[in-house]
Amino acid sequence: MSTGGEGVEMTDEAAGPQATSTTGDEPAPKKSRAGRNLPAAFAVGGSLGVGVILVLVFAPLVWIPVVAVSLAVATWEVVKRVRDGGYDVGVVPLLVGGQAIMWFAWPYGPTGALVAFVATVLVAMVWKLLSNGRTTAPENYLRDLAVTVLVLAWLPLFASFAIVMVTQDHGWARVLTLMIVVVCSDVGGYTAGVLFGRHPMVPAISPKKSWEGMGGSLVFGTVGSVLLVAFLLDAQWWIGLALGPVLVICATLGDLVESQVKRDLGIKDMGTLLPGHGGIMDRLDSILPCAFVVWAVLAALL
Repeated sequence: MSTGGEGVEMTDEAAGPQATSTTGDEPAPKKSRAGRNLPAAFAVGGSLGVGVILVLVFAPLVWIPVVAVSLAVATWEVVKRVRDGGYDVGVVPLLVGGQAIMWFAWPYGPTGALVAFVATVLVAMVWKLLSNGRTTAPENYLRDLAVTVLVLAWLPLFASFAIVMVTQDHGWARVLTLMIVVVCSDVGGYTAGVLFGRHPMVPAISPKKSWEGMGGSLVFGTVGSVLLVAFLLDAQWWIGLALGPVLVICATLGDLVESQVKRDLGIKDMGTLLPGHGGIMDRLDSILPCAFVVWAVLAALL
């Protein structure tokens, strides 16, 4: 549902010169200033968006396996990248335990997800401890276990709240609010950043994110949140006013977190499955932490 560009991007003049890549006389695919293939990004993003809306509106329980399968792929992408980067994370605990977290969230809610998360952490601790057998001590135990727990919380635990929401009253509307507000934030930030971006926000982590783009994200995201809460959730408009800015800030920070992880690993994208976007995880970086925020805010105020 996103263009795949940097959400709070600066203009070329502020961000610096960009290299072009053409072969002979053939024109290169049109790309955004973030280096994305825009036609592919719009096509893939639009298809994903339509698919999400159809599932949530007409078959909300199908959302549960959709999330589970998507997170299995995203987890594999991240696991492969961190293992290529030299971190010996537990593949089986992450994939199997991650699924347990999400599926336990369906009948048992946040409690089920938390119990499955803690149980998987315990398994991961023993898994790494005995990874080299009984006679050889594991290497980098603390470092690798910390990365394993981080991935476990970052992906399946956060995603479990998107499953919890769909089982609540007006659950499809709650999840759709999450998705659309994140898209509004992305579109607003991209538009304002390209048109007005001059002042980098966190150049050491993401050089093209600007304060002007952040302002556009706040405006678009908050307006979208107010409208969705009022007309889709049929709730008081001020709830949307409270939710919007928190969600925009969370989405931006989620994107920055993944940017720093990729910077540490020396990669551009977590995967290549989605043309113009990267991998599944590259589309979920903002949405995952926001799933918890939307669940928490709406649970407290509705």
